[in-house]
Amino acid sequence: MARAIWTGSISFGLVSIPVGLFSATEDHTIHFNQFERGTADRIRYQRVNERTGKEVEYSDIVKGKDVGGGDYVLVEPDELADIAPGRSRTIDIVTFVDLDEIDPIFFQKTYWLAPTAEQYARPYALLREAMARTNRAGIATFVMRGKEYLTAVRADDDVLALETLFFADEIRDRSSLDELPGTSKAKGKEMEMATGLIESMSGPWRPEDFRDTFTERVEKLIEDKRRGREIVTEAEPPEPTAMSDLIAALEASVAEARGGRKPAGTKPSKAGGKKTRKAEPEAPDLSELSKADLAAMARDLDVAGRSSMNRADLEKAVAKASGAAQKRRKAS
Repeated sequence: MARAIWTGSISFGLVSIPVGLFSATEDHTIHFNQFERGTADRIRYQRVNERTGKEVEYSDIVKGKDVGGGDYVLVEPDELADIAPGRSRTIDIVTFVDLDEIDPIFFQKTYWLAPTAEQYARPYALLREAMARTNRAGIATFVMRGKEYLTAVRADDDVLALETLFFADEIRDRSSLDELPGTSKAKGKEMEMATGLIESMSGPWRPEDFRDTFTERVEKLIEDKRRGREIVTEAEPPEPTAMSDLIAALEASVAEARGGRKPAGTKPSKAGGKKTRKAEPEAPDLSELSKADLAAMARDLDVAGRSSMNRADLEKAVAKASGAAQKRRKAS
């Protein structure tokens, strides 16, 4: 069962509702330990007193703020809690705003809010339903783990979600970034093709269609190394599109998006015959496969020298081996 990472109350007006705060997301990143290359020796970090060289217990560590000239002001953890005891236990909504007015750049991380007991479910549901009907978010601040957070509390189906927000002074001024593009304007033909491409590629938002493929590749790399298998590197990223090729690239992209990828399936059998042969699966379009996919096919086809081939060579070798295998099947 999930445990609350913070407990306190959410309040609006004179209404106060005891709630727990739960993380709404989880990190699936693969975490590695560190080793010295060529050995099985772990690298570990210690909290060491730089003067004595001795390790210091975590409970004996306090915070220090550099105030200039090498001088520090030391602060105890309890002192941080004592300066705002109420704010570390209360999410105090000060105003309600239209949810659509909050620029996405301000959103930081999402948490779920839940009542701490059944007796508080009614006012919790009342706040949630009222905000859903008005499309409003409650703007509040609270203190957690020694840091103050600006938040937006909003309705999310049957729960309240708390979004931590960046403060205004934490958002960079775009004009201070020299790398941002200038005032160049898109031309008519380019704009027409670009908007056409966007329309052709548009569809409903389905987050379940996406997954962390890099983590999957890391897991495969670890398993392949554990079993002593051949390691296959991925294809290089595409070259930047030259400005002289922009229109052609856009036109080709629109045609591909509108036509869609050729679906894998079976070829229809001819009608009218007394006997029909079982349709064979359509061969995949090798030009659309990654180097890793081609290497896997080459391994299945027992292509010699595949480990030293680049992507183009793999595609040719797989096509040749696949054709030969298909001829053998027909002959048999």
